[in-house]
Amino acid sequence: MNQNIKIFEDIGQIAEEFATTLQKLALKNENNPFHIALSGGSTPKTIFKYLTENYGTKLNFPNLHFWWGDDRCVPPTHDDSNFKWANELWLSPTGFSEAQIHRVKGENNPEEEAKRYSEEIQKFVPADGKWPVFDLILLGLGEDGHTASIFPNQMELLESNHICEIATHPQSGQKRVSFTGHLINNARKVIFLATGASKAEKVKQVIDERDLSLPATHIKPAKGKLTWWVDNNAAEFIGEL
Repeated sequence: MNQNIKIFEDIGQIAEEFATTLQKLALKNENNPFHIALSGGSTPKTIFKYLTENYGTKLNFPNLHFWWGDDRCVPPTHDDSNFKWANELWLSPTGFSEAQIHRVKGENNPEEEAKRYSEEIQKFVPADGKWPVFDLILLGLGEDGHTASIFPNQMELLESNHICEIATHPQSGQKRVSFTGHLINNARKVIFLATGASKAEKVKQVIDERDLSLPATHIKPAKGKLTWWVDNNAAEFIGEL
């Protein structure tokens, strides 16, 4: 695994880096579909808004295909839906086509949807052996060290033989459809996004301490590259002796 850490002044710089990276990768792969899995949370929302306001349709490459590393089992109009925010803040206003957007249908039965979404991934995303290979997966870092919807009390999802699984939020009991560990670790490029002082301790535990009780620590792309994009606040304790 190849890993590096980039520290930014603020989330605006991270959004700019994402725009530049996406543009470069889309152009480099312009003759082939480019499969990217988006994440939910407050940081991506800010990035999506920034992209619409500052880039408009400039990033609307026809080879981009959007997926979600996890989403809540709610309708697409629900405020808990990761798809809703990506679509309303970025994908829809800038004109991406429906054929480029592969959402988790959270309104469906969770078990049936995990199976259906897995089959859709298998249909569109090229595989290396058993596991599909995403070109880019964006991940968040929860304050409990979870990523996608792999929570510390459901570590078995890291080793699941399924492409997607049903996860259950440990506090609310809300069901979610999530990528599993093997799928994430088969990606060409994985980027963790972490911003804010509330994430600083967990960032240190994952990057410096390699705390194996935290799901995020187990994200180690076998053949790909792992990059952390963190702002100054989230990076506060990195490298501290």
